[in-house]
Amino acid sequence: MKHLFSVLLISLAAGTLSKAASANECALTIEANDMMQFSAKALSAPSSCKEVSLTLKHTGKLPATTMGHNWVLSKAADVQAVATDGMTAGSSNSYVKPGDDRVYAVSKVIGGGEQTTVTFSTERLKKGEDYRFFCSFPGHFAIMQGSFSLI
Repeated sequence: MKHLFSVLLISLAAGTLSKAASANECALTIEANDMMQFSAKALSAPSSCKEVSLTLKHTGKLPATTMGHNWVLSKAADVQAVATDGMTAGSSNSYVKPGDDRVYAVSKVIGGGEQTTVTFSTERLKKGEDYRFFCSFPGHFAIMQGSFSLI
C-alpha cells in the first residue's frame, strides 16, 4: 500500500510538472541592446498556446528616445511596410500605425535597463506561416529582426 501511495504521489507530481512546463512554453523572453541586436534570431511557441507572452529586456544603457526598442510581430512579407508606416505613426504609438491589421503583436518602446511584456493571441497565426519579429524604432527593422513560428 505504501508503495502504491508513493507511485501515485510521483505520478501526480510529474503531471503537475508537465503542466507547468507547457505553460512556460507559452512565455518567451528576448533581449535587445545598444548595438541594435536581439539576443535571438528565431523564436517559436507550441501551436497549443492560445496566447503567448513575450518579455523584451533592453540590456543597454541608452534612453528610449535615442536607442529605444520594441517587439513587433507580422508576416515576413509585411515587415517593411509596417515599419515604414510606423515611422509616421511616431513614438507615441510605439512606431506602429494604430489599428494596423498586419500587426499581430507590438510592445511599447523601452530604453536601456527597462523591460516590457506583450501578451498576444495566436488565433490569427497559422502553423507553417512565415512570421517575423522586428524592432520598428526608425531605422532598426533592417537589422533587428528574426523569425517566429508556431510549432
